[in-house]
Amino acid sequence: MKDDIKILVVEDDNDINKLLCDMLNMNGYTAKAAYSGTEALIYLKESIWNMVLLDLMLPGINGEELLLKIRKNSHMPIIIISAIEDIDIRIKTLRIGADDFITKPFNIEEVSARIDSNLRRYMEFSSETSKENIIKYREISLNKDTREVYVNDSNVVLTAREFDILELLMNHPKKVFSKANLFESVWGSNYMCDDNTLTVHISNLRNKLSSAGTSKDYIQTIWSIGYKLNG
Repeated sequence: MKDDIKILVVEDDNDINKLLCDMLNMNGYTAKAAYSGTEALIYLKESIWNMVLLDLMLPGINGEELLLKIRKNSHMPIIIISAIEDIDIRIKTLRIGADDFITKPFNIEEVSARIDSNLRRYMEFSSETSKENIIKYREISLNKDTREVYVNDSNVVLTAREFDILELLMNHPKKVFSKANLFESVWGSNYMCDDNTLTVHISNLRNKLSSAGTSKDYIQTIWSIGYKLNG
């Protein structure tokens, strides 16, 4: 269903933003307007998106910076819609992660067709390759490919170590991991019994997960042994 597809429109010109959002809604998509890079980052952290339409000249965080930030965590299609005609900038944005580049002024029907085309390729690829790489446990969804974690619909931003710990636990939801086993699996080095590095990472991971979900504790401490998923 198209109305399940959420598209974020990041454009500081009110008229252009409204034109794009109206076109998307008319075509059955769910559109959300953002008028700066900073505002867009807030929305990107709050929910799961399927596509971003992105202007380059934005107040605060500009479009190029936002593109790089998105690409650190997501493979969703990003279409640049900009008045910049410099071929070097167009090539650069495509090389750093944009899927398409449309110059202003644009033909709204062409924009609509490119949105449909990019989404079709993305959704076909995702359905074929990513299902086996998504792990779910209770309210938590972990994507091995994009290294994204969601609790319900809220994106939880984890460090690389926190992600690796959670992935290991979710791959073996019933297994009790000793501290040494967890540390050596994630850090790849010998565990020192007086090292509190693992304890700090587990604590931070717990806090981030519980802040985004309904459970107070997704990770259970097995006293004198180690940790496992709670449930």
